[in-house]
Amino acid sequence: MNGFPILSTLIFLPIAGAALLLLISRSQEALIKWLTLLVSIAGFVLSIPLFTNFDKTTHLMQFKERYEWIPSWNITYYLGLDGISILFVLLSTLVTILCILISWNSIKTKVKEFYISILVMEGAMIGVFCSLDFMLFYLFWEAMLIPMYLLIGVWGGPNRIYAAVKFFLYTLVGSVLMLVGIIVLYFYAGRTFDILELVTKTYPYNMQFWIFWAFFAAFAVKVPMFPVHTWLPDAHTEAPTAGSVILAAVLIKMGAYGFLRFSLPLFPEAAVAMTPVMLTLSVIAIIYGAVICLAQTDLKRLIAYSSVSHMGFVTLGIFALNSQGVEGGILQMINHGIVTGALFLSVGIIYDRTHSRQIADYGGLASVMPVYAAAFMIFTLASIGLPATNGFIGEFLIILGGFTASRWAGVLAATGIIIGAGYMLWLYQRVFFMETNKKVIGLQDVSAREIITLLPMVILIFWIGVYPTPFLGFMHESVRHLLERVNTGGAHEMSVAKNIMEIMK
Repeated sequence: MNGFPILSTLIFLPIAGAALLLLISRSQEALIKWLTLLVSIAGFVLSIPLFTNFDKTTHLMQFKERYEWIPSWNITYYLGLDGISILFVLLSTLVTILCILISWNSIKTKVKEFYISILVMEGAMIGVFCSLDFMLFYLFWEAMLIPMYLLIGVWGGPNRIYAAVKFFLYTLVGSVLMLVGIIVLYFYAGRTFDILELVTKTYPYNMQFWIFWAFFAAFAVKVPMFPVHTWLPDAHTEAPTAGSVILAAVLIKMGAYGFLRFSLPLFPEAAVAMTPVMLTLSVIAIIYGAVICLAQTDLKRLIAYSSVSHMGFVTLGIFALNSQGVEGGILQMINHGIVTGALFLSVGIIYDRTHSRQIADYGGLASVMPVYAAAFMIFTLASIGLPATNGFIGEFLIILGGFTASRWAGVLAATGIIIGAGYMLWLYQRVFFMETNKKVIGLQDVSAREIITLLPMVILIFWIGVYPTPFLGFMHESVRHLLERVNTGGAHEMSVAKNIMEIMK
């Protein structure tokens, strides 16, 4: 990239756009919307060279930027991307555009503040995936809480304050425990926050064990894993459409990303020793989330609980500790962001017309809104993992990796797919078929703006489903290097874990 600070530009362009919005009068809503959209499009265009210039033959960090920040504490402004993080930056820039488009007519109060929150959120999300200094990472990690808290608490539903406070407290408590772990690493490793340097060091097992659980507190809440998942359905239900999309597509991926970026390479012995526990929690989340979906009457709440189930597949793949599982887990994070984000976009489209999320208020939509019904069908089939859609590729790799690690984990996870097909097809039947509800008669089909919003998700669903090689190619070397680190650092615990999983088989 000839020395161009592309990562810094991607982080601070939306933040600069948010600062510019502060100077514009609230009465100029059209200017605010168009300026926000242009800034987000510029960010997406700038992220494309990351995709085209990335070297897939190495696990090393690329597009690196490093500057002294607080030398007295050895804190640096250090950025970079590898094959694990690059796809999440691209997803973040794309999702931001879609959130702005879907909110174009639905946000009617405090419009300027809403779009400022969206842009600040984008900058913080990209910062999390690019940070190679622990304090910089923690700064961006915590910075995300504020705009998301505002999105839920200001523009959310009737119980928005309860949902926003619950979201904030859950994530804050976990983050504080992670900070304690970061500080312990800082002093043990010779007063450095450099993540790449910290990964090269070896830590005593007892230390690994306790810091692993300190980090687990932050990452498990963010995923969210069972049993610390209860904030997610409330947050999704009360959040505006854009907030739900960001939560589903990007925010909850940061927990699983944290396991990959920190828990496995920093604490390989503890991670391997805890593998049976993590696989068990993952399987519980898969089945529990799927079964709970069968009892939901609210569209957004059903999709929210489906996220608990789908993210259980992700953590199952990660802690299978083999290439199929880890690569499947990473790809499924992207897939889940695309599919579940698209489902929340779709719910937002129909909610703008009816102001109801109750499944019972629908029926017969296929005859009233055929284009919308076709798009929702694609997202439904991708969610249940139909071959030729992106959901199939990710789930296939995860189940394959899960079977390799533990036969019982693989079998039980596969039952989650069956239940998932049941609740999604049942949902589609109740909303789009059966007797036409009088409340949906006369509704307008999707507009051109809404088609533009949904179309990128449709394209990605079939692109990844039919030809996933370009996406998997990014992560091969990084995953190989990560597993080498885990296998080398946790060799003894690996043998113990294998014995435990043999018993599980």
